[in-house]
Amino acid sequence: MNYKEIKINTATPESPVSKIMIIYTGGTFGMSRDKNGVLIPYDFALILEHLPTLRNLMLDLTIVSFEHPIDSSNIEPAHWQMMGKIIFDNYEFQDGFVVLHGTDTMAYTASALSFMLQGLAKPVVFTGAQLPIAETRSDARENLITSLEIASAKIEGKAVVPEVCIYFDDQLIRGNRAKKVESMHFDAFESENYPLLAKAGVSITYSHASIEQADANTKLTLKSSLERNITVLKLFPGITESTLDSILASSGLKAVVMETFGAGNAPSSAWFLKRLKQAITEGILIINISQCPGGMVIQGKYETSKTLEEIGVISGGDMTCEAAITKLMVLLGNYPLYKAKLLIAESLVGEITV
Repeated sequence: MNYKEIKINTATPESPVSKIMIIYTGGTFGMSRDKNGVLIPYDFALILEHLPTLRNLMLDLTIVSFEHPIDSSNIEPAHWQMMGKIIFDNYEFQDGFVVLHGTDTMAYTASALSFMLQGLAKPVVFTGAQLPIAETRSDARENLITSLEIASAKIEGKAVVPEVCIYFDDQLIRGNRAKKVESMHFDAFESENYPLLAKAGVSITYSHASIEQADANTKLTLKSSLERNITVLKLFPGITESTLDSILASSGLKAVVMETFGAGNAPSSAWFLKRLKQAITEGILIINISQCPGGMVIQGKYETSKTLEEIGVISGGDMTCEAAITKLMVLLGNYPLYKAKLLIAESLVGEITV
């Protein structure tokens, strides 16, 4: 996939305080209307005309724009691989990255990148908008300005937020803890199971205790191989044996994220448990995630979840569904099954409370 590159120094004639790369993948953020009112991709070469306040940040910006912007509902693992490679290839030359992305699948992409970029010590801030940047009431301008400020923030030469995160509507959220919860208002994302990393008001207040600290001695590696043969099984009252079998019998299936009730409960029907056990025996990983946006799976708390633990279903704790799916993709794409099985329940980049 091709992309365009634009360089803009907002500090000229002074020296920039940071070098930040903006990666525009597509989405509502970078759309503008032509003379006929049709939405077309925004020309980022004009960004200083629309956002003159960028000059106040004193940044050396490199803007990478996908040649054909992608609606986020069309995002594929191949796009995550491309984003990861762009960040990896430019990592040495940039102080941070801001990724402009459609909101619908932003939590999936941010989760995927958090697992793919192992040893990350620089910010990768995802943001977007509910209205295009050229619209009068757009939230795009504030989201971008603050994301750039966060991506360039340092204390004693070290990045303040050295992890993959999402900034939206005055909140900074760990990327693999985020869920999209709103499509009509500006507060699109929430983090039910982990504190905010920062809150933006008159100033940006960072929660340093909640931010993953980077190991300066760890070198960045890119885990770019992704296993796509993963599915989601959402339980509901009345689920039939044929429905379950059609999912578990999928050709090439490697793992299932099973969305259960409450604290990890599922039907105790003999046919249900027998089919799950058979799948596990065949080498399919089954991860137990709660359908509740908050709280966590505690297998064994109730009788209906104790049997799941006994047959080999793995507790996903308080992971989001988005994090569980993308974590499985990365683990199964880069490690043998036995190691992936061990790592799925461990916290790799702060995605699960252990």
